[in-house]
This record gives sequence, C-alpha cells and structure tokens, in this order.
Amino acid sequence: MKIEGLVTSPETKARAGQIHTDHGSISTPVFMPVGTAGSVKSLSPDDLIETGSQIILGNTYHLLLRPGMEVMESAGGLHEFMSWNGPILTDSGGYQVFSLGQMNKISEEGVVFQSRLDGSKHTLSSEISMDIQRVLGSDIVMAFDECTPYPATVEQAKISMQLTHRWEQRSLDYFRSTDPLYGHAQQLFGIVQGSVYPELRQESAKVLVDMGFDGYAIGGLSVGEPKADMYAITDVVTDILPQDQPRYLMGVGKPEDLVEAVSLGVDMFDCVLPTRNARHGILYTWDGPVSLKAAREKDSHFPLDSECQCYCCQNFSRAYLRHLFKANELLVYRLASMHNIHFYHDLMARMRQSIVDGIFGTFRQEFFASYNLKRAETNRSS
Repeated sequence: MKIEGLVTSPETKARAGQIHTDHGSISTPVFMPVGTAGSVKSLSPDDLIETGSQIILGNTYHLLLRPGMEVMESAGGLHEFMSWNGPILTDSGGYQVFSLGQMNKISEEGVVFQSRLDGSKHTLSSEISMDIQRVLGSDIVMAFDECTPYPATVEQAKISMQLTHRWEQRSLDYFRSTDPLYGHAQQLFGIVQGSVYPELRQESAKVLVDMGFDGYAIGGLSVGEPKADMYAITDVVTDILPQDQPRYLMGVGKPEDLVEAVSLGVDMFDCVLPTRNARHGILYTWDGPVSLKAAREKDSHFPLDSECQCYCCQNFSRAYLRHLFKANELLVYRLASMHNIHFYHDLMARMRQSIVDGIFGTFRQEFFASYNLKRAETNRSS
C-alpha cells in the first residue's frame, strides 16, 4: 500500500496524500471513527457520511464475541453487515485482550482469555486473528501483537516486543497463505512496539520494515505514559518507517495530540474520545472543549461553534443541547457525536490543506493560540 501524491511540509514532518482501497480512496492525514461492535455509537452510516468520515474502524475482539464469525460470514462480511460502503480497518484484538482481560494466559502460541460477556474461554493467535479479519473483510488488517503495559522495565518491554515480532511474522506468513473471502483486496499493517524506550522502538521499526508489511502502525502509546514520551517515540519511529507507506498512530487522541502527531509525520489516527466525550457532554470547538454540564450554557442561544458546518451547529443551540443532556434525551448523543466527529474531520481537512499550501507550521501555531487547553482541563473536571 502506497501513499500517492505525497506532499510534505517544508518546516515539519507533516505529510498529505491519498491511500487507495477497493472501497474508496482516503485523503491523509485522516481520523477514523471507532465502530467497536459494528457501529459508531449513536450514528448511522448516513450520519458518518454527513460528518465527512472516509474510513471507520471495527474491532476483532468484540465482533468475535458478539455476534460471532458464523453470523458475520453469512452476512458477507462487516461492510455488508453494517451497510457501510467505505473502507474499514480492523484491529487484531490484541489491545482488548490487554485492556479488558483479567484472566488472560499469554504464551508463545497466543492468548487464552475469558469473554467479558459470559466468561467463556476463547483463544486468539496470529493465525486465528488473520482468519477472523478475513471473515470481517476489512480493507486494512492489523497484525496480532501484544500491547506492552506501562510502566514496564526495559527488559519487560524487550521480551514483549520480541514476542510481538514473532507473532507478527506468523501473521504475515499466514495472511500471505490465505485469500480474501469477498472479492476485494485486503492489506496487512505491522505494529511497532517497544514501550517508551527509543532503542527498542528503533529496533522494532527496522525489524518490521524488513518483514515488508503494507503499512505500519505505532502501538503501545497513549496507555498512561507522559505526552512528551508519546511524542518523542513517535518522532523516533517515523524517522525509520518508509516514506511512501502509511503510518498509523493507534488510539490517539485529543485534538492537540493529532496536530502534534501530524507534525511528526503520522498519517492515520483512531480514538473513541469524540463519541465517548459526546456522551458525557464534552463537545469540541475551535476555542477548546465545551461542557454541557456548565450552568453558563443554560441561556446560550447560539451554536456550539460559529465556524462549524455540521448538522448540529447549523440547527441547534448550546442551550437546547444542554437541555437535552440534562433531560437525558437520547437525541443529544446523536447530535453531540455528529458534531465531535465532524470537528475531528474538519481538523484533519484543515491540516491536509495547510500541508498542501505549504503553511502547516503557521496552522499549528494558530491552532494552539486559539485552542484553549486550560479551558479543556476545566471542562473535563466539571
């Protein structure tokens, strides 16, 4: 998988281009809304198109447990099952085994874990993960990896990284030995691990590039480490990854994180924050997040963001949204999620255009001058 028409920022590592899949082309840098269980929470496929979504993310772990692969295969894959005609990326399930499992047994073969739904035992391995993602039919498949917990000693991180490398080589070998099920191409991304240790991250990136994946992800970040470490590790890894292939920073993040990571040469992002925070009444604007819990919004009869062209901002006031939120009306979850996803896509679109225009450095400065991080912290704690 190549990034076509690549344009780079003259003063940073920011890049813009296009990735092509059989379900459509993707302009980068791009944000991928998370559809954990085959649905971006509260939003229909039409809503996602309305917000500007180009590609969404599905989850191997959750879809394996429910509805299961027999249902998914009989439906013709995830695209058909959820009536989404655009590209889909699926993760391997490794992160959810790490984050949700309390009774996991990790071995060279893979992971045995208990279902969070009914306690039943399941196994995930490199080969099983590839089989599941063949059944899901995603356009971009992630290799099976172990997400190294934070904090970890350098020795613990090295052992975990080396296990990931063996699992990823098995993923690649098995993926190449099988064929897509639904007539469209699938691409496999490797995942760089190594915790917060630059020398391990450099080693991991070089090993995976030698394996020859279709694209590369940076995993094991945004798991509790300081932001300075996340940015420093991203910078180290993007210096090594191929210039003409996609780079994906997994599970990131807040708007300010996206701007910084784009400046470090990242192309793809996913995070649950836009929809999760929407359900908690936190909405993003170009001046910083707004809390619908705040009493000052009770009589605010104007849009969330005067610059925003989303359905929510074009039709409803802050006061109305606060009323819906306080009354526990379900409509607010859809409207707030539409707005937050639209904001993220608008942010990415503006970054893309600024890179093409050669002014990304100026855009970055202006963003941080207007985006009120102090207010964001106040809103999160209110």
